[in-house]
Amino acid sequence: MTNFDVVVIGAGLAGLTAARAVRSAGRSVVVLEARDRVAGRTLGHRLSDCTPVELGGQWIGRTQTEVLELVGELGLETFPTYDDGAAVTLYKGTLTKYADETFGLSAEGAVAVGRLQQELEELADTVSLSSPWTTPAAAELDRQSVGEWLRSRTDDTEALAFWGAIIPALFSAEPAELSLLHFLFYIKSGGMIDNLVATTGGAQELRVVGGAHRISERLAEELGDVIRLNAPVRGISQDSEGVRVDFEGGQVTARRVVVAIPPALAGRLVYRPALPASRDGLTQQMPMGSVIKVQVAYPTPFWRRDGLSGFGFSLDEGLSVTMDNSPPDGARGVVVGFFEGAHARSAALMSPEERQAAAVATLVRMFGPEARNPVEYAEQNWMEEEYTRGCYGGRLGAGVWTQHGAALAEPIGRIHWAGAETSDVWNGYMDGAVRSGHRAAAEVLGCQEA
Repeated sequence: MTNFDVVVIGAGLAGLTAARAVRSAGRSVVVLEARDRVAGRTLGHRLSDCTPVELGGQWIGRTQTEVLELVGELGLETFPTYDDGAAVTLYKGTLTKYADETFGLSAEGAVAVGRLQQELEELADTVSLSSPWTTPAAAELDRQSVGEWLRSRTDDTEALAFWGAIIPALFSAEPAELSLLHFLFYIKSGGMIDNLVATTGGAQELRVVGGAHRISERLAEELGDVIRLNAPVRGISQDSEGVRVDFEGGQVTARRVVVAIPPALAGRLVYRPALPASRDGLTQQMPMGSVIKVQVAYPTPFWRRDGLSGFGFSLDEGLSVTMDNSPPDGARGVVVGFFEGAHARSAALMSPEERQAAAVATLVRMFGPEARNPVEYAEQNWMEEEYTRGCYGGRLGAGVWTQHGAALAEPIGRIHWAGAETSDVWNGYMDGAVRSGHRAAAEVLGCQEA
């Protein structure tokens, strides 16, 4: 006799969405979460004056319909990300202000970038979202990195610098670390590059009032004592009768299990019987991205007085992307910024004080001397998070999609997989996490004995 119909591992958006759907269907469910909190890769924080800021995932685009629907169901509200005024780009020590779609590039650089974007998106159109490994020419696309492909298509140094900065902004990884097939799958999954990088009309358009972590917290309130915190899972055993999940402090049995943690962490669990080599090979080769997110607060959003939106893009500095992250009323000025990819790994070797100094120095170059004296600084190094080990998501290097990709979301006996990495729409985003939770719940509910 099993204790539950379904056990869910992980209380992020994917796991909580799956648990909610299972319980709504009248089945019993328990959620095991390693941390002392829910919300996974979304994380709230309050400045000393109680201004809420997000140290994890935060933005929602209008085409991210599943998470937007969930926000509405839970009684939460959104507000637009501040996006009025000019943006700035730093390249080779020169600051360029712009209010168009050129990213402040030279005419020649913008043409080269546009040509490469068109070529990439034409290739992306050929990719199968449901099974990228079946894409025509999948082997050819998968055997090379994005960096190799870019260098084979242009020798324009400015264009290469642009892609060398925008790709870490999307993946928290370097062009050399990504399979071209994975890159193409990802951009198609999110509606192509303009949609991924844009604020208004794109993936960064909306914020949740109080922070995106509130979505998970509201779900947790609904689920109540279904959720067990401080319960790191160590192993999963399955047989013809059901599954047993061992965690620190005990064990539970169920008919089926939904593993809703990043593949890199799922691969660290002990499985009995052992998982097929294809699944194990996947998790060995799907590391998380490298990112340190910072919030820098000022008395006011002073950059707005200068006609700036707060969006900054650096092609050669450690703090590569910034945005206005002030509260809706603008009562406090907040800039959010990111150390990503190789820059994040270098910044991780610094002390917090050194990272703050580096971040502020970049903000001064972007927005002027008034940026020199912030009133508060907060940061989150996601690489050091024991139960995440990086953000924004897992990535696939050259050759992995075609050799192991079919194992990413395919159930193994009574084990089902969820998480933003397993979604074929908005892969890696909060919306993808919600979609994956719905899919995994439908899988377990569709099984006759569950």
